[in-house]
Amino acid sequence: MARLEFFFDVGSPTAYLAYTQLPGIASRTGAEIRYRPILLGGVFKATGNRAPGEVAPKGAYMLRDLQRYAARYGVPYAHNPNFPINTILMMRGAVAAQRLELLPAYLGAIFAGMWVEQAPMQDPQEVGRRLVAAGIDVSTLLPLTEDQSVKDELRINTEEAVRRGTFGAPTFFVGDEMFFGQDRLDFVEDELRRAG
Repeated sequence: MARLEFFFDVGSPTAYLAYTQLPGIASRTGAEIRYRPILLGGVFKATGNRAPGEVAPKGAYMLRDLQRYAARYGVPYAHNPNFPINTILMMRGAVAAQRLELLPAYLGAIFAGMWVEQAPMQDPQEVGRRLVAAGIDVSTLLPLTEDQSVKDELRINTEEAVRRGTFGAPTFFVGDEMFFGQDRLDFVEDELRRAG
């Protein structure tokens, strides 16, 4: 069985769009999806990359392109007016949710808050409310975000992503073959079929 590694940060709207397409790709190819939470800010710092919004024409273009892809995929998308948002709590939460085997519900709640409902996700109380609404026991999950091993795993994931050539999110690996951006999912799927 082929494996697809998905390096992501919930602060990336393109990671959200990719996330919406992964179940279909897994179903069509039989691939296992391995979710790899990272800190996009750490990737940018390590590689010297910058967010698209820091280049005004590129940021404006990207906003329109995100709408195009959301329409193509048939998924809801709304740019969050609170963006950019510090995602360290949410990304530690993703690592904790993986450990608790709650990642699907966790990502569903967090991505919806970020890129559908335009919620102020920089507010830890807002994050907590959304997780409770998704049926997640925050009294178990949120304390794990302060556990040193969770912090270390997020850092290690980020460092590994950079070491393997990642410069942004989402980044995908099928074996050693790297693909950057949700607009490369057709190539990802082709590679999974070859690797399968």
